[in-house]
Amino acid sequence: MRYFFLILLTFFAVKNADAQIYEVGVFVGGSNFIGDVGATDYISPNQGAFGAIVKWNRSPRHSFRATVIFSNLEGIDGKSDDPRRKQRGYSFNTSILEISAGMEFTFLDFDLHTSGIKGTPYLYTGITLANHDNFYFNQAGEIISEDTSSWAYGIPMALGYKTNISNHLILAAEIGARYTFSDEIDGSAPDSEYREQFSFGNTNSTDWYVFSGITLTYTFGRRPCYCNF
Repeated sequence: MRYFFLILLTFFAVKNADAQIYEVGVFVGGSNFIGDVGATDYISPNQGAFGAIVKWNRSPRHSFRATVIFSNLEGIDGKSDDPRRKQRGYSFNTSILEISAGMEFTFLDFDLHTSGIKGTPYLYTGITLANHDNFYFNQAGEIISEDTSSWAYGIPMALGYKTNISNHLILAAEIGARYTFSDEIDGSAPDSEYREQFSFGNTNSTDWYVFSGITLTYTFGRRPCYCNF
């Protein structure tokens, strides 16, 4: 019982503190894929995406940030504007788990320790790791699973706008493209033993995917000094 009251006191002390240096919350939105299979629209969410986000607001102009997002990526040649893809008729749907870490930069000061509603556009970049299943298309256009999975490294490039909607809640909307160093997500470049026989598409271009959505975060923590960094 003593520990229970200590936890309650700590919670209310944090909740009533004037500072909001940390943020934790959720991401909800959609995803779309850009590669050698399916449409090549840059922003066209066709699958749901959800995850968690954590931030450390190091100053009013930048934050360290980490996210974990789960989604499916879908590519359907029949929805492409390219007549060659429509004729080919490939399609896939694969799950993806992305872990991302990096830095968020705001265009304007976003000091949560001052009163009033405030908002600012922001940019986010860093590094991503995306886990996906491996597969390839046989000569009949059927998907053949390789019964393995891979991690695709990538660079996130996100643009968004955020605003505080209460003393401890921040709402943001963003669109984030992920450039990956992999060409395996859509099955166009399978692992080595199948690569020569079943590879297709543009070998000079790797896979992209895009997350579009909103985040809602709760802020807490002690008031920082915001010294030079």
